[in-house]
Amino acid sequence: MSYDNTCKYLAETYPAEFAKWLLSSDTVDNIQVLKTELTLEPIRADSVTFLQIANQILHIEFQTTPQSTPPLDFRMLDYYTRLKRQYFWCEIHQVLIFLQPTSSDIVYKTQYTDSNTIHKYRVIRLWEEEPATLFANPALLPLATLAKTNSPQGLLTQVAAAVDMIEETDERQNISACVQMLAGLRFDKNLITQLFSEEIMQESVIYQDILQKGLQQGEARGKRQEALGLILRQLTRRLGVIEPQTEQQIQTLSITQLEDLAEALLDFTSQNDLVNYLANLSESS
Repeated sequence: MSYDNTCKYLAETYPAEFAKWLLSSDTVDNIQVLKTELTLEPIRADSVTFLQIANQILHIEFQTTPQSTPPLDFRMLDYYTRLKRQYFWCEIHQVLIFLQPTSSDIVYKTQYTDSNTIHKYRVIRLWEEEPATLFANPALLPLATLAKTNSPQGLLTQVAAAVDMIEETDERQNISACVQMLAGLRFDKNLITQLFSEEIMQESVIYQDILQKGLQQGEARGKRQEALGLILRQLTRRLGVIEPQTEQQIQTLSITQLEDLAEALLDFTSQNDLVNYLANLSESS
């Protein structure tokens, strides 16, 4: 999760640079970072950044792996409809950025398709991106470590040299920390430490912040998984084997909704009670 937090830090600290890169526009005045929580729960992702540029919303989603529940294509549609509900006057651009190479077909999907709906979004596979664009701005240097190259070690050496040229000390430390974290997705730790000073990374304020957020998120996810497992066991014991579709609905609930379900299930006498409860919960959301 430190990879996701690193990308989120970069996009929210350097929103203009990301907007110029992803929107191919120099008009990024009056740019604002929006909160990641949207009005309808549960929907929050630590790797998501929303930027408002005038009458546009740029939604950036970073992914290290293509696996997701619910699936990524549906999540993009879900984010779009919720964003549109809040910012209906804005044009919404969505970019899904995959950090690591994979043979999964998911990274080549650029739309969600259902019987009555087609929703399109943009996909960037970093390992296919030319590094020159990412070298153009210090904010994008960490992503350059994952870009297209015939000489990975040579690319990392170039990134290290570019980081050394950053004049402002705090920025150089923070970008260096981000470079080293993302480089860990591709390179051996020994090579990274040869090219970058580990002391500089540890001195970086953002390095400590990212680590702390990662620990907090891991703890929160652990608590949610523990609550989910307990509730599923309670439901199975009370109502019998839960239908897969119903169980999938339960797995999407937030920790608060799981706590409410834990109390409500005491009154359930059949699986219909559970199905009706989840349906009412969905309508109220």
